[in-house]
Amino acid sequence: MKHRNGEIWEFENHVNSTGGVDFDSDGGVILGLDGGTTSTICICMPVLPFSSSSDLPDPLPILARAAGGCSNHNSVGEAAARDALEQVMAETLVKSGAKHSAVRAVCLGVSGVNHPTDQERVLNWLRDIFPSHVKLYVHNDAVAALASGTFGKLHGCVLIAGTGCIAYGFTEDGKEARAAGAGPVLGDWGSGYGISAQALTAVIRAHDGRGPQTMLTNSILQSLGLSSPDELIGWTYADPSWARIAALVPLVVSCAEAGDQIANKILDDAVQELALDVKAVVKRLCLGGPDGNGSFPVVMVGGVLKANNMWDIGKEVTDCIQKTYPNACPIRPKVEPAVGAALLAWNSLMKETEGNCHDR
Repeated sequence: MKHRNGEIWEFENHVNSTGGVDFDSDGGVILGLDGGTTSTICICMPVLPFSSSSDLPDPLPILARAAGGCSNHNSVGEAAARDALEQVMAETLVKSGAKHSAVRAVCLGVSGVNHPTDQERVLNWLRDIFPSHVKLYVHNDAVAALASGTFGKLHGCVLIAGTGCIAYGFTEDGKEARAAGAGPVLGDWGSGYGISAQALTAVIRAHDGRGPQTMLTNSILQSLGLSSPDELIGWTYADPSWARIAALVPLVVSCAEAGDQIANKILDDAVQELALDVKAVVKRLCLGGPDGNGSFPVVMVGGVLKANNMWDIGKEVTDCIQKTYPNACPIRPKVEPAVGAALLAWNSLMKETEGNCHDR
């Protein structure tokens, strides 16, 4: 272990090897991680001796779960992102009672992994932590989110709309495509950040006379403990982290539900943007077939897509998608993306085991 953080992994010296399950001799464990802009989730599950995902138990036996901070290197930098990943993996293993020597595979779905160089960077971090026999997989977080709705199979399209947003799709023969997911500066307007940034802009425009008055002004100022829209400038740039801005989305929804036209326009625009993200991916991959009437899953993930009292952004997005692709099948996953990542690793292990059996 060339650069492994000794303090983080110190717990292994205190694990009682005589207590609990001997994971090293019992098939080992899999770590699945979902690393986003707001938080990082890691789960640990045993390597299950089944040949098909349809044979897996329901619910899945999750041995442990831990949460950590942001692991998007574009948002917090490489050092902080690496520390967040390492800390949450170590904490998960502590809770499970397994040492890192029991790990057979690790699958990370991390936001900010947008290019093979990003993927290789994170793989190198993992290679410093785990022995060479451990299977390592690194994907964009959208891939893990898709797998959470398809039980580890990469087919269909996923839409993530949380702090950021992205649409990602796969064909059954392995072709892939994505839309959006380039961050707030490059136009992820359907994201929580995008919605909130437009709300803040609307408040400033109302204040200086460039735009109409809006309920958003009082709602946001009261929530932030500010007395004037002028103070929003200092608040915004004091810490322009994506998650901090995106946290204002519930205020926008509340104002929209109260009848504010500006807030409703912001949400309407977000719905159109999110639906466009999905439709762009579906078109490029021809998921709907030549006539657009083919059936394919659309996995919906993220806080922005959750239903509220009157505004259900997820349903509005689905309705918009189905106007173009009537047989698109929306899926709200029963498991979180970190479990989807673990299932991806499990599927890969099973395929490799089957391949080895056929070679003999």
